[in-house]
Amino acid sequence: MSERKYLTVTALNRYLKYRFDNDDNLQSILLKAEISNFKRHSRGHLYLTLKDDNSQISAVMFVGDTKKLNFNPKDGDKVIVEGHVTVYEPYGTYQVYINKLDLDGIGDLYLAYEKLKEELGKKGFFDEAHKKPLPKFPKTVGVITSPTGAAVRDIINVISIRYPLAKIIVYPALVQGVSAKESIADQINLANRDNFADVLIVGRGGGSIEDLWAFNEEIVARAIYASRVPIISAVGHETDFTIADFTSDLRASTPSHAAEIAVPSKKDILKLLESSKERLNASLGQNLELAKKHLEQASKANILRNPAKLTENLKLRLLYLEDKLNAYKPSRQIDRHIESIASYRIRLNQRINALFRNSITDFLNLSEKLELVNPLGIMKKGFTIVKQDDAIRKSILEIDEERNIDVEFHDGNLNCKIIKKVVK
Repeated sequence: MSERKYLTVTALNRYLKYRFDNDDNLQSILLKAEISNFKRHSRGHLYLTLKDDNSQISAVMFVGDTKKLNFNPKDGDKVIVEGHVTVYEPYGTYQVYINKLDLDGIGDLYLAYEKLKEELGKKGFFDEAHKKPLPKFPKTVGVITSPTGAAVRDIINVISIRYPLAKIIVYPALVQGVSAKESIADQINLANRDNFADVLIVGRGGGSIEDLWAFNEEIVARAIYASRVPIISAVGHETDFTIADFTSDLRASTPSHAAEIAVPSKKDILKLLESSKERLNASLGQNLELAKKHLEQASKANILRNPAKLTENLKLRLLYLEDKLNAYKPSRQIDRHIESIASYRIRLNQRINALFRNSITDFLNLSEKLELVNPLGIMKKGFTIVKQDDAIRKSILEIDEERNIDVEFHDGNLNCKIIKKVVK
């Protein structure tokens, strides 16, 4: 009788693990189950039991895979599990290692989402060539969302602070539930018919995939695609992506972010204006200095100091002709030429005088134009510049009675205390 061979426990567990790991049926499993005994490790790993009416199995989801979760698991949740089964050698136990965990029912939604995304992508709904640019300075911002949600309040607050010049029109829409998709699409179409808004923000706050599902519907995607008004999508949180995000002209991570994108910053505009003012003043100063140099050069020109030089060559030419006529023409012809010469002299003198007068007029006009662009000349007429907090105030409505003002004259400054402000 041959001697029986005994295995160590380690060898047995190692063999069982080998058989589990090489069974294709166990390397990619899909389970529907209920969560129980749920625990979250301090390092982020999830430990739980998956059960149905008759059986249960231990499961673990490591922290790297939990980053893909779109809900917070808890006992009693009905879930769909993707993963594999293997043996944990030290204890000889087998369990499910979860790669993906979704609430039961979401799997069908994801399939519908991916199918519609692929179909619309092939039709060009997401092409960059179809994206419309956003206006830099919109006069009116349309907001399509729930009129009672936090999203609309966040959008209004951000726009009011960043760019108070913009008007806000709220197009109230259902953003969750059976009728939400039609409500959102109808309001997009209404905003286009009204043609009041320069840009539209379409979205809502965060929620589960079911809560956000209206923005994954084809009717909403088609309304966004057909919109003549540029659309910013603002659906959920930064990690949420919907069909509306891909179809819209620009995606924002949150409703507040959408408001920041839709309008410029008042502070940035004021900085730009101040920079433009400085460049304008520098350019004006350079032009003024250049005009002064041109005036100085013109005043030193020989033509202005001795305009008679313009006629010297002409006079010499006339003298030459007179001598030639006297030498070669009969006296009668000479007399006629003398008369012509006299007439030419008169007209020449007239032209010389006109040229001289025009030169003087041009000189005076140039001097007047230089004086007109001289800021000090304007202030000498009684105009002043009023500043408060180092900023120019163009209206009495911009003056704060609690602080002094500086009044700049052409020959000095006054620091004034406001006693009373009277608005006309």
